[in-house]
Amino acid sequence: MKRFLLLPLMAIAMVFGASAQSSKTPDVAKRQFQVFGVAFYNLENLFDTINNNGKYDLEFSPQGARQWNGDKYRSKIANLARAITSFTTPSTPNGPAFIGVSEIENRSVLEDLVKAVDERLRSEGRKPWNLKVVHHDSPDRRGVDVGALYNERYFKFITVSNTPLVIPDKPDFRTRDQMCVTGRMGADTVSIIVNHWPSRLGGQAQSSPLREAAAATSKHIADSIWAIRPNEGVIVMGDLNDDPYDKSCAKVLGAAKKQNGVGSHGFFNPFWSLLDKGIGTLAYNSSWNLFDQIIVSGSLLEDNSGAGHLHFYDAKVLNFDFLKDTEGNRQGYPRRTFSAGMFLNGYSDHFPTEILLRRVVVPRTR
Repeated sequence: MKRFLLLPLMAIAMVFGASAQSSKTPDVAKRQFQVFGVAFYNLENLFDTINNNGKYDLEFSPQGARQWNGDKYRSKIANLARAITSFTTPSTPNGPAFIGVSEIENRSVLEDLVKAVDERLRSEGRKPWNLKVVHHDSPDRRGVDVGALYNERYFKFITVSNTPLVIPDKPDFRTRDQMCVTGRMGADTVSIIVNHWPSRLGGQAQSSPLREAAAATSKHIADSIWAIRPNEGVIVMGDLNDDPYDKSCAKVLGAAKKQNGVGSHGFFNPFWSLLDKGIGTLAYNSSWNLFDQIIVSGSLLEDNSGAGHLHFYDAKVLNFDFLKDTEGNRQGYPRRTFSAGMFLNGYSDHFPTEILLRRVVVPRTR
């Protein structure tokens, strides 16, 4: 496994959320929580305009079928910046600590995106987030990668590793590597595995073994972490191209629908119950799927994490109205960049997702 370091290591600051109600202790309303957002967003073909991958990149160039030029690229970047600057809550006013992303061409498009995020924040009278970039070139044939953005005030980067998906009976198979980013949130170390599992090309049933292999790879990465640091929180996120109840997620990774009974080295999928309510991140044939998941290890559940440690608090699909189509047969669906070859000047064909992690802040005694 190769390891790539970003230097220098960054300092971290704390963010305090408002008091939350709970039935566990009578004085809980007086408690303060340190709150962190962890988000994921499939950026839907965020390519620059330069053809540097032969026939696989021609589509997203001025000479290609989409006539992908500077104006369209800049508009796409500005739209995504608008979306990302909306990833705020009352307890995370400066946005998420960490944002995993997929369908990006290279590091430079992420650097353009974080500049646009800060430009938009300044235009709204807000302070820049100064997001940092983590990127690695994957062997994917189309040239798309996963990556990450993080706010060094809330996520102290430690290291990153990238693991290829190996299919023994398909030696020529090439897809996105799984990126595992480790850092500190508050007093806790967390490892976040950013994924974009193989697509359903050829049909769901026929392609399922590829995603099952991807799930097994994520599970292996988590087990390798726990063999060294058994109490560490692990998050598996990404466009998994499967729903929470599919075999890859529910059986191979073992991500349960409910928190009850999940051990420290098991997984809980908070997005399963959202899909049960009809909430999804992408739509196909008038039906919702929830491929964009953020799955937490049992070590990040309150019953297992211990007093004062980081634990899962909430999960949501960030289906803001401005991200939706407003007319036609895709009304209410994510407003994508292109549809049927027509430039829609949209955002992405996926809605972003986010979880909130929090820990009780114990006041210092004098």
